[in-house]
Amino acid sequence: MSIQLAPNEKSLRYQRGLVWLRRDLRLEDNAALYRALKVCEEVLICFVLDRAILDALPRADRRVEFILASLGDINASLAAWSEQQGRAAPAQLIVRHGFALEEIPKLATLLRAQAVFTNHDYEPHAIARDAQVRGALANVGVSFHTFKDQAIFEQQELLTQQGKPYTVFTPYKNAWLKKVDAFYLRSYPLAPYAQRLIATPTSVNGQPFETRLPALQDLDFEPTNLRELNIPLGSSGAEQLLADFEQRMSHYDSKRDFPHIKGVSYLGVHLRFGTISIRRVARLAHSAMQAGDKGAGVWLSALIWRDFFMQILANYPHVAEHSFKRQYDAIRWNKGKQAKELFDAWCQGKTGYPLVDAAMLQLNTTGFMHNRLRMVVGSFLCKDLGLDWRWGEAYFAQHLNDFDLAANNGGWQWVASTGCDAQPYFRVFNPIKQSEKFDADGKFIKRYLPQLAGLNNKDIHAPWLADPLDLQLADIRLGVNYPRPIVDHSETRAAAIARYAVIAKPSA
Repeated sequence: MSIQLAPNEKSLRYQRGLVWLRRDLRLEDNAALYRALKVCEEVLICFVLDRAILDALPRADRRVEFILASLGDINASLAAWSEQQGRAAPAQLIVRHGFALEEIPKLATLLRAQAVFTNHDYEPHAIARDAQVRGALANVGVSFHTFKDQAIFEQQELLTQQGKPYTVFTPYKNAWLKKVDAFYLRSYPLAPYAQRLIATPTSVNGQPFETRLPALQDLDFEPTNLRELNIPLGSSGAEQLLADFEQRMSHYDSKRDFPHIKGVSYLGVHLRFGTISIRRVARLAHSAMQAGDKGAGVWLSALIWRDFFMQILANYPHVAEHSFKRQYDAIRWNKGKQAKELFDAWCQGKTGYPLVDAAMLQLNTTGFMHNRLRMVVGSFLCKDLGLDWRWGEAYFAQHLNDFDLAANNGGWQWVASTGCDAQPYFRVFNPIKQSEKFDADGKFIKRYLPQLAGLNNKDIHAPWLADPLDLQLADIRLGVNYPRPIVDHSETRAAAIARYAVIAKPSA
């Protein structure tokens, strides 16, 4: 992996450094930026809209808009800082649209930077990219330094007594809590060294140097409904969400499982793109937990799951394409035309199971899905429909605003029973009971399936079981304005258990 430990600030000095932002779209509490400012006399900051990633995305993608808004927020912060410092020319973010492998060495050379600073990325493609960038920079005499920033504990910082990475969450969590302290949760202050951020040049080698932030259309992307969703954007938006959640955090343990109420933090997309520091939120949760706040403790556990899945991906990269438990690759998932039709119904929210359908429509229309519902729809795909978890993983990867390979893969392998510390293969979520328990009044269902609003609180969870007269009064015509169930859960549960029989008794 292309990783270098923090340089020794007492001996390592550079005239100019270039900070490459990636999954850390903020200035405050940024490990790479802090290190660059400490060891460089002059610092510039850049971001590459990497075509190696963007070219494969749909032309309307909320995440691209989110990134551009976050970059604009960074520029606004840089402008405000420059004004406070009384500078005539502002420091600006340098943004390029191209392949990072080409753009970073090109920028480092043009700007006469002696070193590039960035933060670790643990995804297999990112590791390969960073290795190539390191080599390309070395060819032009530029150093490359990377740092831990998006996790509290990474890779092999936490090991079992046998010296191996943890593969079970609870002992990992216990080790995490035992080791964490103020040192690991501290922030990296920008202010003491901020004067080393220099004005972005307007020309280089006699040629104009582009400083304009590209528009969505410049990237060949189309507008989405991101603004209509009123998602607070950028670092300022992340702080707004955190301040709101801090007032609700003590109730997180009792409200987090109910999709119709405001029980979660909604910080997922901000943690994904690093518009807020994981240290910032973990420090808040840890402090509140130590003060006796049960809700904060449960939220901290959710944040620790994030670290857990990151270290799983880093230590077991085969999970990106295969089951963590390799014997589970022997499972025979449904394939063919019928399987594709079932998958399409799942994607479109037309399974006939209201909670599943409402959850999928939430994802399709907003790019967000409540965590409880991710488990419900995941179980339905794998165990009720008998479809490969990788199909669902890929669909989530395309549609989730907060898509993160480690967390998405970990969640899907958990619900499919193929991953580390996964739910037992014989546990199959009952979509009706899940609906009755976590959306008892059908409020969430009605939000995304208004055609079911006329049903009572019992029938809305399973319309096909309702009295025909009640369906008529509610103007529900099964198979016309709401689909009949595409499978019978009572039958598919037995089929799911049988499907997993191939791995129920692993061979010696």
